Amino acid sequence: MKQGELISDFRVPPHPKGISIEGSLVSLKPLVANQFANELFHSNSIDTEGVNWAYLPYGPFENIKTYSQWIKSFEGKDDPVFFAIISKKLKKAIGVASYLRINPIDGSIEVGHINYSPLLQRTTEATEAMFLMMKWAFDNGYRRYEWKCNALNSRSRSAAQRLGFSYEGVFRQMTIVKGRNRDTAWFAMIDKEWKKLESCFNEFLSEKNFNHNGRSKKSLRALTKPLIYRVDNLDST
Repeated sequence: MKQGELISDFRVPPHPKGISIEGSLVSLKPLVANQFANELFHSNSIDTEGVNWAYLPYGPFENIKTYSQWIKSFEGKDDPVFFAIISKKLKKAIGVASYLRINPIDGSIEVGHINYSPLLQRTTEATEAMFLMMKWAFDNGYRRYEWKCNALNSRSRSAAQRLGFSYEGVFRQMTIVKGRNRDTAWFAMIDKEWKKLESCFNEFLSEKNFNHNGRSKKSLRALTKPLIYRVDNLDST
């Protein structure tokens, strides 16, 4: 009879509530309304069509007051733990992300509620923000790092695999969001993969990887693609 790998050296990792994370390009600070709501609301307002909110269970917000109320609804909670992503270049908050489904007992944590304003989208800052959150999780002893999204959200699915998450399947009819069915695509990376993935990020984010126009010489996708795990590698016998 087959049994799972024996785990003998696992120590329960810390909870991320209240932490801040510093990078070269961005800082991640606990998201509180009185400090970041105004900057984030105006950054998000650049998206005049509200496209950023299409696959999120909330938003768009009509005004700063309602946006602030939304932020206040989870301030101080243990799950999810939200961060404001602050650009060191622009000196203001231009996106948010969170840890959620935080399970220190089993060493599992998810990244989600990712909402990058147009000022953050498709930037090296955006990549560093995700890297910093991954790095904190694995450096602190988490075994599994998850990414889930609406199965119809092709941009999110593509982003997950660019970042080195492996596709694990679709949970059909998992939830109802804004009155519509949501099938949820699951992605994850695990601690055994992290060192090689971390090397990919370090190589991509290195100053040597960017030319004088700020364009990367080697893409992150090219670096992480060989490390993507295929679910059909599982031995089903």
